[in-house]
Amino acid sequence: MRILLTGAAGFIGSSVAEALLQRGDEVIGIDNLNEFYDPAQKRRNLDDVHARAADARARFVDVRADIVSNEPVLRELYRNPDTRPDAVCHLAAWAGVRPSIQKPLIYQSVNVEGTVRLLELSREFGVLPFVFASSSSVYGARTKVPFHETDPVDDPISPYAATKKAGELLGYTWSHLHGLHFIALRFFTVYGPRQRPEMAIHNFARRISRGEPIPVFGDGTTSRDYTYIDDIVRGVVAAIDRSATVDGHRIYNLGGSETTALAELIELLERALKRRAIIDRRDEQPGDVPRTYADISRATTELGYRPEVNIEAGITRFVDWLERLGSS
Repeated sequence: MRILLTGAAGFIGSSVAEALLQRGDEVIGIDNLNEFYDPAQKRRNLDDVHARAADARARFVDVRADIVSNEPVLRELYRNPDTRPDAVCHLAAWAGVRPSIQKPLIYQSVNVEGTVRLLELSREFGVLPFVFASSSSVYGARTKVPFHETDPVDDPISPYAATKKAGELLGYTWSHLHGLHFIALRFFTVYGPRQRPEMAIHNFARRISRGEPIPVFGDGTTSRDYTYIDDIVRGVVAAIDRSATVDGHRIYNLGGSETTALAELIELLERALKRRAIIDRRDEQPGDVPRTYADISRATTELGYRPEVNIEAGITRFVDWLERLGSS
C-alpha cells in the first residue's frame, strides 16, 4: 500500500512512518519543518525514518511542502502515478491548546484550510481512504467519564479543539457528498520518545533532570489519559487498514483507558529520574480541561486496538530515551 502521510517529521508522524515502512508499505511523507518547535529535532526524526526505510528496503519519499501554501506540489503527488496514494493519513497540524489561544488564525489556516485542501484533492483524484488526526480536546470540559465517541462535542474551549472538531465535520461532509472513507482518531495525550519538547512530560523531565522548577498549573488534581506512542501507532496503522472498507464516516478514541493525576505523574518522573521536582505552583490556564479519560471499546471492537504500555512502563521508557538523547 502507498500512504500519503502529512506531518511525517513530527512526533507521531515519524513513528507512524517507521511502522508502515517496516511492514513494507510505501510512504509519501510531507512536512514543512516549521518552527513550532526546533526543526533540528524533526530532521533527526526524518533521519530515523530514512534509516528504517533502508533497513526494510521500503520506499520513503521525503517531500518538503506546506499543506496550505504548496497546493501545486500536493496536486502533483496525487496526479503522478509514481506517488498517487492508495490512502491518506493526515497528521499535520498546529498542535496544543495554550498556543492556539495566542495564535488562533494560524491554527484555523493549517488545521482547517489545510484539511480541506487534502479532502478536495482526495475527492478529485478518487483517493477515498482518509485517516484524520483529531484530539480528545474536542470533548471540552466534560465531567462525565469515560468519554465516548457518541458524547456531545459541541462546546470546545480552545481554538485548537475547535479546529479539530471542524476537521471531523469536514470529513463527515466529504464522506457524505463524495464517498470518502473518513476515519477520525481522537488522540488522548500522546507521550514517548520524540515527544514535542513543550509537552508536559518532556518539559517536566528536562527541568527535573537539570534541577529547575517545573510549572504546575492548579493544585495537581487535574488528570489525563496518557497514551504511549507505540500504542497510538498501532491504532493509526489499524485505522489506515480499516479505512479501505469503512462505510462512510467513523470516529475512534485512541487512549490508554486509564487516568493519571498530575501530582502522580510528577512522582513517576521523580522515581524514573531519581531526582526531586521543584514545584512552581501557578494558576490554572484558560483552555485546560480538568480530566480526560477514553472509552476505547469501539476501537477495541472495530480496530483490534488494545493499549499495551501503562503509564509506569511508558515513563521509564521515555526517560531512558531522554537520557540516551542527552548523552549522544
